[in-house]
Amino acid sequence: MKIEILGAGCPKCKELEGNARKAVSELNIKADILKVTDMGKIIEYGVMSTPALAINGKVKSSGRIPGVEEIKKMLK
Repeated sequence: MKIEILGAGCPKCKELEGNARKAVSELNIKADILKVTDMGKIIEYGVMSTPALAINGKVKSSGRIPGVEEIKKMLK
């Protein structure tokens, strides 16, 4: 599984990354969590508001920080 955190590295992006890591840990699944800071790549995803969360190449959340429980539902 590939999880991407899309954003410039702001505090909200870091919070989203932390929530994603916690969700993966609690579900005990294997996932690569990558930070995407290249604005060209972020725009390729169609994201206009960061932070955004993409799972296996599909944007699941944009412009907000989903909580750990919400991310766990996305991952199932």
